[in-house]
Amino acid sequence: GQEQPVCLPSQVITGGHYDVDCSVEDPSGRSLYKEAKKQYDSFSHRAEAKGIYTFCFSNEFSTFSHKTVYFDFQVGDEPPILPNMSKRVTALTQLESACVTIHEALNTVIDSQTRYRLREAQDRNRADDLHDRVSYWSTGETLLLLVVSMSQVMLLKSFFTEKRPSPVGLTT
Repeated sequence: GQEQPVCLPSQVITGGHYDVDCSVEDPSGRSLYKEAKKQYDSFSHRAEAKGIYTFCFSNEFSTFSHKTVYFDFQVGDEPPILPNMSKRVTALTQLESACVTIHEALNTVIDSQTRYRLREAQDRNRADDLHDRVSYWSTGETLLLLVVSMSQVMLLKSFFTEKRPSPVGLTT
C-alpha cells in the first residue's frame, strides 16, 4: 500500500483553561500520539496501514467546563494544480510558474484567515463571558443600592415621626 500523509492541527477555542487531551490510534488500536493539556497542537504522520484511524479530544480532567475544539483533519497530498505537473521534465512556463506562486500565496492567505477566525472566536467568547459577569455584578449592585436606600429612608422617617403616648384609662 501507498503511505498517505495525515495532519491533524487542533486548537481549543473556548472553555476553562483552553486545554484538552488528544490521542490518535491506528486501525489496529496502537497509540500513535497522546498529549495532555494542550491548548493548540499539530500531529503529522505517514499512514502505513489502510483502515480507520481514530482521534479523540478528552476533557475528563476538567469536569466543570465545556470546551470547543477546532481541528482540521487533512489526509493525503494536495493534488498538483497543473495537469501532469509531477511527471514533467521541462521547466514551467512563466504563466505556469505564476499560477503556482499565486496558488501558494492563496494557501497562505487561507491559513492566515483560519488563524484570525479562531482568534476572533476566542475573543468573542471572552467578551460575551465578560459581558455576562458585568451584567450580573451590576444587577447585584443595583439591588443592594435599592435596599440600602430604602433602609435609609425608613430610618430617617423614623427620626421625624412624632410618637404620641397612648392614652391610658380615658373616661368619657
